[in-house]
Amino acid sequence: MPTKLWPLAAALLLAPLALGQDERPNFLLIIADDVTYNDLPLYGGPNISTPNIDGLASEGLTFNRAYLSMAMCNPCRTELYTGLYPFRNGSSWNHSAARTGTLSVVDHLGRLGYRVGLAGKKHVLPDESFRFESVAGITNHREPTPVPEFDTSDIEEFMGREGDEPFFLVTAFHEAHAPWTVGSPDKFDLAKLALPDNLADTPRTRGQFATYLAEIEVWDWEVGRVLDALDASGQADRTVVLLTSEQGSAFPGNKWTNWNTGVRTALVVRWPGRIAAGARTDALVQYADVLPTLVSAAGAEAGDQFDGHSFLPVLRGQTADHREYVYLMHNNVPEGPPYPIRSIVDARWHYIRNLQPEALYFEKHMMGAFRTNWFWETWLAASGPSAQAAINRRAVMLANRFMRRPAEQLYDVAADPYQMRNLIGDLGLADVRDRLATALGRWMQSQGDPGASLDSEAMWRNAREGRHLPPRSGP
Repeated sequence: MPTKLWPLAAALLLAPLALGQDERPNFLLIIADDVTYNDLPLYGGPNISTPNIDGLASEGLTFNRAYLSMAMCNPCRTELYTGLYPFRNGSSWNHSAARTGTLSVVDHLGRLGYRVGLAGKKHVLPDESFRFESVAGITNHREPTPVPEFDTSDIEEFMGREGDEPFFLVTAFHEAHAPWTVGSPDKFDLAKLALPDNLADTPRTRGQFATYLAEIEVWDWEVGRVLDALDASGQADRTVVLLTSEQGSAFPGNKWTNWNTGVRTALVVRWPGRIAAGARTDALVQYADVLPTLVSAAGAEAGDQFDGHSFLPVLRGQTADHREYVYLMHNNVPEGPPYPIRSIVDARWHYIRNLQPEALYFEKHMMGAFRTNWFWETWLAASGPSAQAAINRRAVMLANRFMRRPAEQLYDVAADPYQMRNLIGDLGLADVRDRLATALGRWMQSQGDPGASLDSEAMWRNAREGRHLPPRSGP
């Protein structure tokens, strides 16, 4: 899909921000749950239709290179709501808590006079840091159904409430978190599905992939309902809408990894009359940048209280670039035994450092007794009819790739988005490796990240109980 970067000259036609009390924009954040970015048609996904997401993108700016630091629900949402990287905010593991006293979007926009609400999945702790007003309407659907119940009346009331206060509202959906139970998977011809390159081609994988795709189409329908509610509230023209797909899906190589299809996310921003419609940008951004951007868009100075920094100039078309690097990490506890990872991405390259490469990677939701999807064992089958031999060999190769990883990996993300070709041994790329490894080490040191020792059950339990390692005092 070709990249269309809007001309800088066009941005000069956009009025600069000089906001009075009645000119502060509202913010509506629409977030999915475990949707791999390039399964969406907006990023080249070939299997489904998402007219509402595509329609929103046609009215806003699509980020081609947006990331989150950890490909797990709790850490990535904490990063999103605090503007801080995982070690500094305290949520360095799944099902963990931020440091006591951590400030969130509730505090930062609250002090600017915003009502801050959340409808749907919260999954961040402690409650005193994330004091969202609870808005009804989005439920966690577990019973199989083609179309889940979804009442937008409370969402519409929150957005259209009388008064001078602008709003920030999160609509956090459960699609497409496993187990996949909503939507219409029977509509798909399993034999014609285009499987991603990092999935083994087994019948059970195809069946599960169809149930996952069906949930994405449900999410698109829900996106349309939320946007209709925004229109009905009368607030659409003064509302910045942000849509993101969160981390990748619960298939091997996506969620719970530092690979591209785990830590890369969809991001679309619509701001009527303020940013160009139907544009795309290659500016490198990550979740820690979102909150400082909202603070800046609200007319305040973001300052140095965040790890991220505002990409408002990108939204306004004043620059095509944002940051040199995005920074990524993984701690495997409590989803399995320790398997700490740190990595870094620039405009082209992705360098990964597996801190305990001698260990065998294991994740309980995909591979063990807690699993909520039922295809993993079919990846391990190496025997079968001769016609299936090549497919079986590839399945075993992908399973081994997932479980056994070298100390270092280097990928050309633009040429190899599924990261099948590790280039770390290419002597011609030694300078690239050294530059990225140095920058990654510098980031870990600046954060106070101790590395492999952080990924332990004792550290995780202490963090859940508010006994974190001491943070640094600033970015």
